[in-house]
Amino acid sequence: MDNEVKVRTPLFKGIFENIKREWRLYVLLIPIVVWFALFAYKPMMGLIVAFKRFDAADGIFGSQFKGFDNFINIVVGVNKEAFWGAFRNTFIISLYGLLFGFPIPIILALLFSEINSNGFRKITQTITYLPHFLSEVTITGIVLMLVYKGETSVGVIASLLYKLGLVSEDIKIIENANYFRPLYIITGIWKESGYNSIVYFAAIMGISPVMYEALKVDGGNKWQEIRYVTIPGMAPTLIIMIIMRIGKMLSVGYERVLLLYNPNIYITADVLSTFEQRLGIETG
Repeated sequence: MDNEVKVRTPLFKGIFENIKREWRLYVLLIPIVVWFALFAYKPMMGLIVAFKRFDAADGIFGSQFKGFDNFINIVVGVNKEAFWGAFRNTFIISLYGLLFGFPIPIILALLFSEINSNGFRKITQTITYLPHFLSEVTITGIVLMLVYKGETSVGVIASLLYKLGLVSEDIKIIENANYFRPLYIITGIWKESGYNSIVYFAAIMGISPVMYEALKVDGGNKWQEIRYVTIPGMAPTLIIMIIMRIGKMLSVGYERVLLLYNPNIYITADVLSTFEQRLGIETG
C-alpha cells in the first residue's frame, strides 16, 4: 500500500480561499458586522467610566482614575442600603419569574402541539403571540386599568379579587408593596409566554413521528408520549434556554418597573436597573 502524504493548507491561505470562493455570503455579513461593531463593541469602551470620577468636560479618557472607589461606595458606602435592597428585589423577582414564568411557554407549546386543526392552532398562537409585540406602556396601561381601584370605578380583575375575598376591599392593589411582585411577574408571563413558546413548539415539531408511533404500538397513552418522547426530545432546547435564563437573573428591565412605580411600593419595586438610573442619571 502506497503511503499517502497529506499536504496541509496554511490556515490563512485556506481562509482567504474560502472568502474568495464564498464572497457573496461574506458581503451579506458586512451590515451585521458593522452593526455589532458600532452598537455592541464600541459602547464597551464606556465601561472604563465605572473606574473613574467622570467629568463631561474631561471626557471618558481624561477623567480622574478612581479604581474601585465607585464600587466600594455603592456596596459598603453611603448607598449600601439602597443597593442591597435593589439587589434583593432584583433577585427575588428574577427567581419568581424563573419558577413561574419558565414552565408556562413549555406548557403552551405542548398544548399547541396537541391541536389537530391547523386553522384553530394558528388563531390561538396568534392571540398568545400578540402581547409580545405591544409596547411596555400599552401592556402596563392595560394591567393598571384591570387592577385599578378609584372612588368611582374599579378594574375588572380588582373587582373579581374583591368579590372572591382574595384581596381586602380597603386595599389598592397598585399602591400596595406586597402586590407589586406578583403583578410584575404575571404581566411578564402574559406578555412573553406566547412568543417564548415558539422555540419549544419548534423543538416538538422536530421530534420524529416514528417515536410516537413506536410508543403507540407498545400501548403508550398521551401522558406517556409527553413523558417519554416529547420532554426528552425537547431536553437540549430546555437546557439551553434555562442556562440563558439563569444568566439573566440579575437583569430586570426598568421600563415596566417605572410604569408601575409609586412611592408606596419602593420597598419591593426598586431593582438594580432603577437604582442605577437614579444614582447615575439623576445624581450624576
